[in-house]
Amino acid sequence: MAKKKKGVDSEKLSDAIVKGMQEKKAFDIVVMDLRKVKNAVADYFVICSGNSDKQLEAISDSIDEIVFKKVKEKPWHMEGKSNKEWMILDYISVVSHIFRKDKRQFYSLEKLWGDAEITEIED
Repeated sequence: MAKKKKGVDSEKLSDAIVKGMQEKKAFDIVVMDLRKVKNAVADYFVICSGNSDKQLEAISDSIDEIVFKKVKEKPWHMEGKSNKEWMILDYISVVSHIFRKDKRQFYSLEKLWGDAEITEIED
């Protein structure tokens, strides 16, 4: 299992992910601070929605590009590029979740991690 890299600030990383989402008009963006949640798998989840397969892919590419530009990080793991209902870019300390609008409610991550401090980002 990969370890969290020294010097990577998870707050800066989550900010860069939000910027990547905003660049491609993602909506319903929330940042979930999991640092005080027992057994959390990351420091932050950054979640957004998109309307179409094309938009989800564009958001994913934008996150990848902006995160690398701002904090010189590449995702440790990516998932969902083929089904385009729920895409994940995992940077270990921060995980970005890109949902197709109609699938987000089904998975309901905000409820699943209900102890997290949630910040809604204005569209």
